[in-house]
Amino acid sequence: MMPPEIAKLGHVALVTPSLEDSVWFFRDVIGLREVEREGDTVFLRGLRDWEHHTLSLTEGDRAALDHVGWRTRSAEDVDAFADRLTEEGIDVTRLEPGEETGQGEAVRFRIPAGHQFELYFDTDKPEPTDERRSRLKNRVYNLADASPVIPRRIDHVNVHGPDVTATHEWLREVLGFRMNEYALDDEGDRRGGWMSNNSLVHTLAYGTEKGANEATFHHVAFYLDSFGDLMNAADVAREHGVDVEGGPGKHGITQANFLYITDPATGIRVELYNGGYQIFDPDWEAIEWDAEEAAEGLTWFGNPPNQETIPVE
Repeated sequence: MMPPEIAKLGHVALVTPSLEDSVWFFRDVIGLREVEREGDTVFLRGLRDWEHHTLSLTEGDRAALDHVGWRTRSAEDVDAFADRLTEEGIDVTRLEPGEETGQGEAVRFRIPAGHQFELYFDTDKPEPTDERRSRLKNRVYNLADASPVIPRRIDHVNVHGPDVTATHEWLREVLGFRMNEYALDDEGDRRGGWMSNNSLVHTLAYGTEKGANEATFHHVAFYLDSFGDLMNAADVAREHGVDVEGGPGKHGITQANFLYITDPATGIRVELYNGGYQIFDPDWEAIEWDAEEAAEGLTWFGNPPNQETIPVE
């Protein structure tokens, strides 16, 4: 029997102490499309995101990461992963269809580092209203609809925590992530790794600051088509009175162009991302960056973001 597989990053669920301020930031500044509201949660997605949502914002006491959702390659993979996780001694919680709006049966669990992950396959794919629908059948939303930024799709999530090498190995062995690039610190220990479950150079980045012992969240990234789009996004943010935290610039690791903007009301950070590369080689060998090389690899040019993070619920 083939081992279960994760197909892609599905969504990131965030908690915010100021829901309407965060909706304004992600919808009106960043340009995500609001899909639905259910109770104290707002669901959003990008121009070419077909799933019900790729970001959710829920009212809470503090800014925090609730969970990261990953879509499996088949419905059967959800149960197969649940069995594998249970065998590994991981507590698994099952969610009934509809328990998370727009989503079918799912399982939730915490990886050893403390972040809550969710695995699912079935998802709603709601059509936008006629006035918001694109005339192109292979695109969801009309480009003329509201914000000039319009992220295309969710790209990756970046989280921090302890035990970097051990966590990387657990993600590889249990969830099937492939390591594509990793960086070392001055003592030769891993400080971060860029992992994927498909052809993208990374769908998950996991790293740490030396001595960190808690699970935290650094950013969620959405993809734009060009470097010019990043410049436009920076312009739009400044017109709204929102500071640009990092970039425009380029990462040497992943070869991606970046722009980091933080929700001024909550400290929740988003990366607008362009470029990068895809990996199709079945025998790919992870690229190692030593401490000296990583200094340039992390930021090839441009202002980097700060390393402040928000907690995990």
